[in-house]
Order: sequence, then C-alpha cells, then structure tokens
Amino acid sequence: MLKKILLVFLLFSFADARADDGYRLWLKYDLLKNTAKKAEYKRFAGFIEIPTEKSLIIRTAQSELKRGLEGLLGNRIAGVAKKSGGIILQRDKTLPEEGFRIETKGGNLVISGPDDRGILYGVYALLRHLQTEQPLTGINLSSAPKIRLRMLNHWDNPLGTIERGYAGASLWKWYELPENLDPRYLEYARANASIGINAVALNNVNASARFLTPEYLIKVKALADLFRTYGIQVYLSVNFASPKILGNLQTSDPLDPQVRQWWAAKADEVYRYIPDFGGFLVKANSEGEPGPQEYGRTHADGANMLAEALRKHKGRVIWRAFVYSPDPHGDRYKEAFNEFKPLDGLFADNVVVQVKNGPIDFQPREPFHPLFGAMPETPLALEFQITQEYLGFSTNLVYQASLYKECLESDTYAKGKGSTVARVVDGSVHNYDFTAIAGVANTGSDRNWTGHLMSQANWYAFGRLAWDHTLSEEQIADEWVKMTLTRDPNAVPVIKNILLQSREIYVDFTTPLGLHHIMGQGIHFGPEPWLTQSARPDWTSIYYHRVDSTGIGFDRTAQGSNALGLYRQEVQNNWNDPASCDLKYLLWFHRVGWDKKLSTGNTLWDELCTRYYRGVESVQWMQKEWNRVRKSVDSEIYEDVAGRLAVQHREALNWRDACVLYFQTFSKQPVPSPFKQPERTLEEMKKLVAIYQLK
Repeated sequence: MLKKILLVFLLFSFADARADDGYRLWLKYDLLKNTAKKAEYKRFAGFIEIPTEKSLIIRTAQSELKRGLEGLLGNRIAGVAKKSGGIILQRDKTLPEEGFRIETKGGNLVISGPDDRGILYGVYALLRHLQTEQPLTGINLSSAPKIRLRMLNHWDNPLGTIERGYAGASLWKWYELPENLDPRYLEYARANASIGINAVALNNVNASARFLTPEYLIKVKALADLFRTYGIQVYLSVNFASPKILGNLQTSDPLDPQVRQWWAAKADEVYRYIPDFGGFLVKANSEGEPGPQEYGRTHADGANMLAEALRKHKGRVIWRAFVYSPDPHGDRYKEAFNEFKPLDGLFADNVVVQVKNGPIDFQPREPFHPLFGAMPETPLALEFQITQEYLGFSTNLVYQASLYKECLESDTYAKGKGSTVARVVDGSVHNYDFTAIAGVANTGSDRNWTGHLMSQANWYAFGRLAWDHTLSEEQIADEWVKMTLTRDPNAVPVIKNILLQSREIYVDFTTPLGLHHIMGQGIHFGPEPWLTQSARPDWTSIYYHRVDSTGIGFDRTAQGSNALGLYRQEVQNNWNDPASCDLKYLLWFHRVGWDKKLSTGNTLWDELCTRYYRGVESVQWMQKEWNRVRKSVDSEIYEDVAGRLAVQHREALNWRDACVLYFQTFSKQPVPSPFKQPERTLEEMKKLVAIYQLK
C-alpha cells in the first residue's frame, strides 16, 4: 500500500503543469510576484529539518512544505540542515492536541506541534501565511482546533451517484478499488488536511448495507490507508437493518442478544481491516430508513447498542437527529426536539447526536435548531450542508460562510447570555468531553471538484470555521480569494464583496422575509410555492407558507404551534412580537397580513415584491462586478463563473415571477412602483417549473 501511495505522490507532481481550471483548489503554490515578500520568505527557506522519528504524517508535512516553498519562492530546498536560515519541524507536548505554534528562534523558523497532526496543520498554516503574503519576520502564531472531530459527510452511493451532489459523479471509484488509487484521492486528502478536517464519512446516510461486507471493507481500507497519511480518519454510514440484510437474522431489535452479538462481531471485523476506524454514522427512523422505533425502542437504545459494539475499539457512534413524522396537524419544526430532548443523558458516552443547523432542512435561512442548548448531558454535533441542495445547485453563487456564522453566533442563552451555538458545540457551555461538527460534502468528479468554482469557498469556509469558529467570513473570503483566484489588490476586494453579498441576494430572490420550503419537490430545484399535494403534507409548500387572502406565514407563537416555546425566554423575546421580530425570520414565526406596515415603511406585500425584484437586480450587479475582474483571474475560470452567473440571473427571474404571480392571486394587489408586473403568466411559470420535476 505504501508503494501505491508514493506512486500517487509522483503522479500528482505533474498536476501543476496543467492550466488553471480550479483543479488545484486553494493549494496553488505559484511563484510569488512580490519580490520584497519573496526576499523576506527566502531567509527561512534554506533547509527543512524534521524529527528523528519520521512517521508517515511527518513525511507528508515535509513533502508539502518543500513543495510549497519551492513553488512560491522558485528555488530548491537544500536537503542538509544548517545552523540557521531554515525551517524546523518539532514535537512539543506542552501544546494542545492537534495545535501548533510557528515562531522564529535562533535564526530559524520553528513549527511545533504536540503530535504529528499538529505539525502538519502548522505547515499548512505557514503556507497559507505565505500565499496571502503576510509578514513572516518575528512571527509568533499559535492555534488549536476548538472542536475535536471536524468531519465531511459524503452522501455517495455504491454505484457512483451522489445524493444531492451537483459536481459530477462520486469521487470514490468503488469498482477500481482497492487495486487502483485515483490520484484525486490524495489531492482530496491534501485539501482537507490544509483546512483542518480530520475525518470523513465515505457513504450516504441513506446507507447500503453493502459497505459492511468484505467486498467493500477492503476498498474502504485502501482509502483509509491513504487518508491516514494526512491525519484523516474514516467513518462509515450504516444501515440499521444490517443484521437482517447481511446476517439473515429475523430482527434488528437493538435489545435482542443475537443482534447485539452480530454488531459486536461486525465491529471487530471492521477494525481488523482498519485499526483506526472512527465509527458509525447513523440515520434511523427518518424518511423511510430503518431504526429502533420499529421494535418499540428509542433512539438511545439503538445508538447505545452500536456504541457497545464499538467501545473496546474506542470507536464512536454519530446518531443523526433528523427525524420527523408526517403529521398534517403538527409542526415539523418541533419533531426532533420532541423526540430527542427526553433522551438527554440516556446516550452512552461514546455517542454524539448530530443536529442540523436549523429545524427544517438546510433552508437558505433558518433559525438555529432548538436542540442546541437543550441537551446538556448529550454531546451535540452541528451538521451543515456544504452542497447546495436548497441554494441553487451548481449554477448559483452562494457563499455559505455567512450562513454558517449566522448559526454559530446565535445565542441559545442555555447558561445565560453568550451561550452561542458555537460554544455549545465546542463543549464550553456544557463541558462535553467530545465535540464534533460535520459538513455534507459538495465534491464530485468534475475537474474543479465542486461544479461551480466559487463553491470551493464553501468547502474551504467550513473547514476553517470547524477549526476556529471565531474567524470572520470576511477573513476567510480574503484568504480563499488570494489563494485560489488572484492576489491583485484591485480585484480581491471586488470578489470578496461578491461573496459576502451573495447569500443575502439568493435569499431575496427565493425566500425573503422568512419564507421557507417553497422549492420544487423531489429534486428541490426552482420555485413551486403552489405545491399543495405530495406524498407527505410536510413535503408541500402550503404546509409552510399557509397563504390565503388575509396574509401569509406560519404562526409558531403560543397562539399557533408554539414552536417558539422550545427556546429559552430570551430567544422567544427576540422573535415573539411580529412588530419587533427581525424581518429575516418574520414569516418563520408569524402570520402577517398583506397590508401590515413593516419596519421598512412598506406593507408586507410591497416589501415581499421589493425583495424579489431587488434579488434579481442584485444578480445583475454580481455579473457587472465579476466583469470588473476579468483581467485579474484565469480566463477559463472567468468564463465559467460568468456563464453560471448568467444562468443564475435566468433562475432568479423564474423565482421572482413564479412567487410574485402566485402570491399575488391571494394579495390581490399590484406590483408596487417602480417595479413592473412580470411579463409571463402564472400558468406559464407553472408549466416551466413542471419541466424541472421530470425525471
């Protein structure tokens, strides 16, 4: 296996000779044009010294550092250490786990870490420092991750498809593994390690039991062996009914002794293939997936049974809280809270409950999930969706760092003011022993990895915030633009501004003022606010917006579903009064009349129209701004992004016209001046959107 990994290294060494089409992500070690900076950096580029005990990760760190320095500075790094003028990699057990320190000492630059991962992360931090042309003289930089498990969840299937994947087929070529290691696997590992991601779940949470068979375990082992050299641990999503599917048992009841024995034996088998296997990710009793409730058992019963099987191997169970029953008279907003809150304190100590950032399903904007701050005895992992299921797939530019930060900085008031979601997740509010955060991956087989090149920024931002949630979306955007697109001082602020405005623009032309879940059913693409029937009531649009001639919105106050009552009083106070509720959450919590005057001075109807029209105009603004940087970015990248922005403008028009025309049939009011009535009819929009849903 080591020979295969070395071969992949050699194959990768030719990648930089290709055109700049986004393949290298943010790991572009192109020659710096700033001669002053190059001179400053070369003072410490005479040699690289590594610890005597050379692990695979240390060799990775050495190789990556050498590659980066030679690319950025244009000279080869000597193989013989001298007294000064070089970079020393060393272990320092006094530093926090996986952390690092970068400092100048004795004429050398010293990168220290308490473990090999820390040293590797320190190397990537230094290279980021150089790529963004920051001062190196007198540097004294230290950092450590605030969250221990920083994971990507892949929704990849055995046949190469990706559920909610918009960048081509799966990265994992299962039919070629384990014999053939695609060079992209190593490049993927490099990208993750460079932003501090230390774990991946390889397969879809709607899991095939096939992944637990020897046929697939040997394939998973091949990936785990490669990823290990970059400090990345492998997890698998498992099908809860595997004892029946694979073991021919009559039941998968978690309290059945035979079932427990089957899982224990299966865990032993997995660890024989992969000794440092991370554990199981589980979606159970959700959207048709099997689970313990089929046998009258709780989520805690199911999770604890798996936790017992993994315990001696120090493995963990990550149990997803995405559950909701099809109750036409209920409120899906409350389902996960009502099921999991009573189980607080009943989960085994190697179980983490993974909770989506919001209570519905990765909408363009959601209030933070009420479970955060409500389960002090159970470690909660935060799950974001990097892939753009509800954010325009791969044709829309939406920088999600703003979405991530909005959730992370929301205050739960679990232990008074300042008990943010971020501090709940990092364990500082409830003193969780183990902490975790996950992002549903947006990668695929497309040459540029993410379909829309600008979506690379969302992968990057997730990793950076998983490491340190106090970073600002502005800083992350600045880093990504300089490392990926251009260091032209005139172009960087323009591109940053596009990124920073993009999420709000998308919300404006799709779901302004707190509208949610009004997209096309099935593929979740395009507008379908008129959807009144589906396989489940909570898969329709009318379930959420509840429009009629009197107004629009879901009343979640005490007079309605009382979902607001799931939060602490301080949070309720922010949202309980429609007159003072932040407009971005207004229709999440309130039914509002069409003629109700809002804080903007407009009536609800006029404000709704204003935002839909403003959203379309803002996409045109993004197009003009992108045109300003034409000469500062690679021509292939420029043209690809420009083309996708043109598509986004067309899709924004579809959203605007469909929603304005549909809601107008209830408001019975004209589109306010200076905006003009859509040229297309509602029937035309319905026919157009129906085409989206064809399979």
